[in-house]
Amino acid sequence: MGMIETKLFGKYSYDVKVNDISLAQNISLKPLEFPHTFARHGNKQFAKGKVNVVERLANKLMRGGTGEKVGGRVIRTHGRLQGKKLKVLKVIQTAFAGIEKKTGKNPLQLLVDALENSAPSEDITRVRFGGVSYQVAVDISAQRRLDLALRNVALAAIMSAFNSKTTLAEALANEIMLAGANDQASYAIKRKNEMERISRSAR
Repeated sequence: MGMIETKLFGKYSYDVKVNDISLAQNISLKPLEFPHTFARHGNKQFAKGKVNVVERLANKLMRGGTGEKVGGRVIRTHGRLQGKKLKVLKVIQTAFAGIEKKTGKNPLQLLVDALENSAPSEDITRVRFGGVSYQVAVDISAQRRLDLALRNVALAAIMSAFNSKTTLAEALANEIMLAGANDQASYAIKRKNEMERISRSAR
């Protein structure tokens, strides 16, 4: 009798290809039916690399605001998402169902593609010489590349659903599909391009 394959939410295969070599070591695709490890890796340096990538996306969605403005108003979620892990995982499950219905593809593969496409490779930092600060372009580590990609995908969903008839699940599904297709309409892709453009000008 063969081994039973563990599938995400009991539906989606973990047979996913990561094309970016540097991100492959950090995108955890540890087979879990329900990606919730109850902060088992909390407060351990670099342990987040062992956390399933879907759970990491859920963690990024659980935030009190975005620091961004829509229509002149700073976005605040007023605790609707903070600490509500099961609620956020249900949002992701609904978003994945929508992606599968629209594209016919494995939504986990599309999420990985979206993260690969929206992960910036350069950023800027400030250095100080003789009392004068300069902006200098720097390469980004693979772990930070993934952090930024997850953050921007989550921010895009929260901003799209803010004061809108669009649900968070619909906004998340739309952003994953756009970023997965490397579409310039994606917020995460725009942020990546902006960061790399600023970095090029600081060389």
